[in-house]
Amino acid sequence: MQAALKILVVDDNPTILKLLTRSLDKCGELITAIDGADALMKAIELKPDLIISDYSMPVMDGRALFEKLHARQETRSIPFCFLASQKEIDEHLRTVVDGVEEYFVKPFFVNELAAQAHRITGRMNQARMEKMGGRGGVVSGQLSEMNLLDWMTSLEQGRKTCALILRNGSEECVLSFVEGQVTHATYGKLTGDQAVFKVLTWTEGGWELDFSKTTSEHTTTMSTQGLLMEGLRLLDEANRGAG
Repeated sequence: MQAALKILVVDDNPTILKLLTRSLDKCGELITAIDGADALMKAIELKPDLIISDYSMPVMDGRALFEKLHARQETRSIPFCFLASQKEIDEHLRTVVDGVEEYFVKPFFVNELAAQAHRITGRMNQARMEKMGGRGGVVSGQLSEMNLLDWMTSLEQGRKTCALILRNGSEECVLSFVEGQVTHATYGKLTGDQAVFKVLTWTEGGWELDFSKTTSEHTTTMSTQGLLMEGLRLLDEANRGAG
């Protein structure tokens, strides 16, 4: 099983650093650094999966940090995201292409940055899944990072055959996918469509993806897209009723 993505967040402004970690806490395991030199040592020691760094920092700016890590064999493949003004991007960072995952333009809205970071970590988790799937392995993580809606969309697009196990406390739901389609689901005494609908709202707990498990049982009556659409409709009705 694999742990959550390790993300190194770098900013010399303590207030901004705190804001960033608060907004990114659901993207993975966060490591913080207060300047480029601190980040360099932590990146070499801890080998993060992703680095999100401010560009404008004293002594060692973000680009210098990137170049020093990119020059080392063991850290050159770590993807980077820069926090920078549009002027800094145009004048100092535009030529830095290889290894840069994204530019976050300052000033930024925290919600937008968190959404972008979530998409990036989602792609990285997808890459992990592809790698593990090719070996018939198991990959796991937290529902706060990738929920059932995310996985149904991702597995359908990738036409994957596997079992997705969701756990929330003592409760467990098992969904079987064949070429991206949910063919079987169990949750307590529920099976099929109703089992899927019951866990669509889970955001706490963990998930496990097992590429070695398959089943010939077929209890669902809808396609993956159909389950998603109907599940969202039911959620919308429930929210309107609660309002």
